Amino acid sequence: MVGGFKNTFDSIKAFSETDFTEDLKKFDKPTLIVHGDDDQIVPIDAAGRASKKLVPSANLKVYAGAPHGLTETHREQLNKDLLAFLHS
Repeated sequence: MVGGFKNTFDSIKAFSETDFTEDLKKFDKPTLIVHGDDDQIVPIDAAGRASKKLVPSANLKVYAGAPHGLTETHREQLNKDLLAFLHS
């Protein structure tokens, strides 16, 4: 949240232009995907649901109304889901 402009720009450029498809296809460990269905930065169909298709055994948690910054807006639910996943 306090990154410099150039660093932030470079990281956004790198992750938005990198295709992780082949990497995701190799996932063979328990995987939790968390995504908000109101993410205006990275739409759920382009990321969360697309990732679930590539990692069929993954558990996809969709947070209704959650934005891109759900780690802040839905912190309690995320922590609860992370702990449940880790204990499963």
